[in-house]
Amino acid sequence: MVDHVQSLARGLAVIRAFSATAPELTLSEVARATDLSRAAARRFLLTLADLGYVRSDGRLFSLTPRVLELGYAYLSSLSLPEVADPHLERLAAEVRESASVAVLDGEDVVYVARVATARIMRVTINIGTRFPAYCTSMGRVLLAALSPERLDGYLGSAELRGLTSRTITQPAALRAELDRVRARGWAMVDQELEEGLRSIAVPIRDRSGQAVAAVNVSTHASRMTSQQVRRDLLPPLLATAAKIEADLATLSVART
Repeated sequence: MVDHVQSLARGLAVIRAFSATAPELTLSEVARATDLSRAAARRFLLTLADLGYVRSDGRLFSLTPRVLELGYAYLSSLSLPEVADPHLERLAAEVRESASVAVLDGEDVVYVARVATARIMRVTINIGTRFPAYCTSMGRVLLAALSPERLDGYLGSAELRGLTSRTITQPAALRAELDRVRARGWAMVDQELEEGLRSIAVPIRDRSGQAVAAVNVSTHASRMTSQQVRRDLLPPLLATAAKIEADLATLSVART
């Protein structure tokens, strides 16, 4: 592309090389993660350090809190988290399980709001955490809402890796499951993202009926069976989604 600025793309790739599982990286590790030469990686890291986005102890590099500024404009303009938060708090208190809201971004779901009652996954989930859409309850709700053309594109390009022995990894099987999700209006994922994790999700729709996000409740398999999840968690989850939708509609009217 003529308008593609390669240096900007590479600089952003350096920032994305850091993660919750790799908060500190050496120069060689950054170069390897970004497919850059050591010299190029060093230039980008030193530039980011000069701008205040990266710090170093001489050997290890890490991000600074200033990187949050890069996402602030998006988050500050996004009404969904502030609308959803009080409803998630009430839902989590009612069912005594963690509740979250996520949106679809490419092939991933991205968490934009969350109330955690207990840590039930090996990884810590924060605002901005991403998971593959195909093996998450919120992801399946949002994939099921895609147009046929977009869903075909997703199924043709997504890498369906088996994260557990239960993960659906065949495109045809995933399409069939998404058909079921679309028909019933909710998705349950039973230990496909991580062993021991069960979650159930429903869509959050805008005034036109388009699914713009999803809300879920997750629990550990030792606490609730699949039948109990559907019986005890789905009704309050649907009620919460309806309340969020009502608030979003009111906000939309107020802004017009």
